[in-house]
Amino acid sequence: MSSRLHGSARTTLAIRQAIQASDERLSVLAERYGINQKTVAKWKKRTEVADLPTGPKELRSTTLSAEEEAIIIAFRRHTLLPLDDCLYALRATIPNLTRSALHRCLQRHGVSRLPSADQGAPATRTSLKRGECALGQFHLGITEVRAKEGVLYLFMAVDRTSKFVFARFLRNCDEESALYFLDLLVAVVPFRIEVVHSDATLRSCGLPGSSAGSADGLLADTFAAQCRKHGIDYRPTESAERKNGVFDEATVERCRSDNHQHLEDQLAGFISAHNFQRRLKTLGGLTPHQFIERIRRQEDQRA
Repeated sequence: MSSRLHGSARTTLAIRQAIQASDERLSVLAERYGINQKTVAKWKKRTEVADLPTGPKELRSTTLSAEEEAIIIAFRRHTLLPLDDCLYALRATIPNLTRSALHRCLQRHGVSRLPSADQGAPATRTSLKRGECALGQFHLGITEVRAKEGVLYLFMAVDRTSKFVFARFLRNCDEESALYFLDLLVAVVPFRIEVVHSDATLRSCGLPGSSAGSADGLLADTFAAQCRKHGIDYRPTESAERKNGVFDEATVERCRSDNHQHLEDQLAGFISAHNFQRRLKTLGGLTPHQFIERIRRQEDQRA
C-alpha cells in the first residue's frame, strides 16, 4: 500500500492487518509486536489500516468569528481585490486580522484564487487611457447575513475601476428593496454611473418574477426601467454562479451578532475606511477616493 504512516507510528500496515485478522488475545498480540494492549484494541476495532486525519473535524478560524468570516468572503466576492488589498481594506473593520488568517479564511471558502481575465475578471488599472471614461462600471450583488435578530440582506455595489464601494443592510430582498438601493447608489456615488452589472444573487434571493434560469422576469424589466430613468445601462450576468459556486454557501452561513445595529455600524466603518483611508496596490497605492479625484483632474486637464 502507498499510505504513509505518521512519525510516531509503532505499527506498520502489515502489522495492523495481522492484528485485525487475528483472534488471539490482546496481551499475546501486544507482546508479539512490542506494543501496548490499547494499541492492539484500537486496531482491532477499526476496519481500515490507514491513520485517521488529525486536527479539528470542522475547519474554522481560531481568531475570526463567523460574522467576520462572512464579511471577508462577501468583500472578496464583490471586489475581487488581491490578498494584500483585501487585508488593507478589512483591517479597519477587523483589527485582529492577519495576512495568514485572511489567506486561510479565503482557502476554506474556496475563494483564494481570483478568476483570470478570460473568466470575466475586471481589468486592473492604475490610470485610464486617454479619451477613455472607465469610471461608473458597477457590479451589484446581494449577500444574505443571519444575525440573532433575524436575516439581513447586504446589498453591495463596487465600481470595477476605482474599487469605490457602496453597501447597505436592508430588511427585505424584494423588488422594492432593489429599486431603493439603486436610487441610493445614484445619489451617493460621486461620479456618473454608466453601467450596472447584476449577478445571479439578484434572483437567488427570491425576488418576485425572477424564476431560476430566467433573466427576463418582472424584476429584470422593472430594474432595467429604473436604470434607464437614471441614464444607466443595465446588464445582467451569470458571473456569480460561474466564478464561485461555494459562495452561495458562505452567504447563508450564520453570523452571530448582538443586534442589527451592530452589523450596520460595522458596515459603515468598513465602507468609510475602504473608500477614504485604505491604499490599494490595484490603484497604484491610492485610496478609491484619491483615485477618483486623480481621474477627475485628468479629465479636467483634457477638457
